[in-house]
Amino acid sequence: MPRNPTAGTDIDAPLDAVWDVMLDTARYAEWNPFLRRIECPSPPSVGDPIHLHVVFPGRSREVTSPERISLVDHPHDDGDGVRRATLAYDYEGLPAKLGLIRGRRYQRLTQEPGSPTRYETVEEFSGPLVFLAGPGRVEAGFKVHAGALRTRCESPR
Repeated sequence: MPRNPTAGTDIDAPLDAVWDVMLDTARYAEWNPFLRRIECPSPPSVGDPIHLHVVFPGRSREVTSPERISLVDHPHDDGDGVRRATLAYDYEGLPAKLGLIRGRRYQRLTQEPGSPTRYETVEEFSGPLVFLAGPGRVEAGFKVHAGALRTRCESPR
């Protein structure tokens, strides 16, 4: 079982277009079977609360996860010709407040000139009860999310 669930995919779309889809939280229900709904100010900013309404693969029950935006690093070029952007948020549920399960999810985009956009996500878990967070099911959800993001960004709208 992974302690830090990950997923990634290449997306045949410009990084800025992928970023726009990621930050358009009001439209997640249109394309994302893992994150069915997101409650978050738009556009998301550091410090904003974000409530994720998640349905894990193979399950039908929706789970709400309270989080807080910790990083919004908009698309930029560090001078090496590679474009980058990162979104991160921290889990704020009761287990986090008690120090039992902490989690920070990173969603990173990179695009080298002439290449597809690379999407990678990881949840960095810590705490004595991480196993209760279900890292395996979280990783399965991340894979669904990555595939749905690719499909959304590569499809004409």
